[in-house]
Amino acid sequence: MAEYRHLALVRQVMAAMIQGRPFAPSLLSSPRFPGWSSDAVRCVLASVPRHFFLSPRSVGRQRVSTRHRSPLRQRDLRREAHDACLGLHIGGPAAYSDPARVRLGVAKALEFYCWVASSCGFAHDEGTCREMARVLARANALRRLWDFLRENQYLVGTPTVTDVIKVLGEEGLTREALAAFYRMKQLHCKPDVQTYNVLITALCRVGNLKKARFLLEQMELPGALCPADTYTYTILIAAYCRRSIQTGCRKAVRRRLWEANHMFRHMLFRGFVPDTVTYNCLIDGLCKTYRIGRALELFDDMLLKGCAPNRVTYNSFIRYFSAVNEVDKAVEMMRLMVSKGHGVPTSSSYTPIIHALCEGGRVSEARDFLLEMVNGGTIPREYTYKLVNDSLVGAGEAKMPVDVCRIIKDGIDARMSHLINVKPLIAGRFLLDHEKADITLSG
Repeated sequence: MAEYRHLALVRQVMAAMIQGRPFAPSLLSSPRFPGWSSDAVRCVLASVPRHFFLSPRSVGRQRVSTRHRSPLRQRDLRREAHDACLGLHIGGPAAYSDPARVRLGVAKALEFYCWVASSCGFAHDEGTCREMARVLARANALRRLWDFLRENQYLVGTPTVTDVIKVLGEEGLTREALAAFYRMKQLHCKPDVQTYNVLITALCRVGNLKKARFLLEQMELPGALCPADTYTYTILIAAYCRRSIQTGCRKAVRRRLWEANHMFRHMLFRGFVPDTVTYNCLIDGLCKTYRIGRALELFDDMLLKGCAPNRVTYNSFIRYFSAVNEVDKAVEMMRLMVSKGHGVPTSSSYTPIIHALCEGGRVSEARDFLLEMVNGGTIPREYTYKLVNDSLVGAGEAKMPVDVCRIIKDGIDARMSHLINVKPLIAGRFLLDHEKADITLSG
């Protein structure tokens, strides 16, 4: 019942925001409305970025996300504003958002935040303050963000600043994230390990590994208030591996992988025990740069230390063996994963094997693996299904069973309809009947 009440409140408030209706003190509440709660206010504020800040390029996005992906380079807001005046949009998906709609969302969120406190008698807590700060950071309204944090210092804690740094890092505003980190002392907050990890992640995302390594060295100093943990080293190992994959220079690849291995050994030297995620990051980078010997050494080291690999670990080897045309070894790794109970093969496990078999002329085996994949409850991609069918026709082999083809086609159609069925966001969609609503937003 509480979830329905929150949903009703969110829909009505968002309808009022989209229609531009003011939050006046004369707004009436239903007699059944028990009053605003912290969860309801946070739900309303969390809905603002989804309805006002998304760009047209975000059509078809995942429902749990508000972006396609994080930018891979540092953004410059002044240059983006200058380019927008010239009709240029080269700053990533966030640069395509409608500025007027973003300003409207920020204004309405601040108006709602003040209205709830002044007219409804609601006392803001750290949770609502944190959500409002996330809205301002997502809108790239940095001046308003700093003013808001200074005005609400009594509600601002370390988790709030950490969330702000995380959002700014996701938006590609790494310099601004560093500024928020250095402002923590002014806000009477002390950074913790999670704050450092979030900031190091943002720096690694845009390729500023030098600054990220400097922060790690600060955490490793004797008597440091926030010593590094396993996740801190994992972030840098993954960043070195990712940068080695992105470069086309062999010398740079060797250098980055050496740094990743050096970081791994440094982590062991300092007494940290690597987990499955740490091993997976390093093994994936080694497999994608064709250093299978070192990857197999790490895989054996995982088993010796009792660190159980998972499906991600095996998929790295499966992709490598399929790429170098050693399909039998890829199949062996997949069977080993099932026999050891380390995971269940999915589309990411079967697809490289099926493509390698089709390219090698082993069409009948590719068909058998596709049937095994469908019988296991996994629907292949449309390209994989078409590749197997074309290879069967070209080789004169027996076609796929009709019932299996029907299951695959229905699954592909359902997947496509789920991606493209994005309904337009209109105010009428959020209007509720007054008899079912708990609050009436009308003067």
